[in-house]
Amino acid sequence: MEKAVKLEEALELVKQLSLIDKVRLIEQVAPQIERELTIIQPKQRKSLRGLWQGSNISESDISEIREQMWVNLPREDV
Repeated sequence: MEKAVKLEEALELVKQLSLIDKVRLIEQVAPQIERELTIIQPKQRKSLRGLWQGSNISESDISEIREQMWVNLPREDV
């Protein structure tokens, strides 16, 4: 059974490689990472369409809330 290598140990080994071997390592590892990333499927997001359906929000409700939000803001008339 193979021993798991810790990240720190792997980095120390990589530091000992020549520049060309580092490039070769990246060339070999990158496709593997790419394959693994394509396997992972992103979470499906819940649609927000119709979120407020059935809510009885009127224009006057929106206007009232806007007034409440803006009432305490400092104002400089130009």
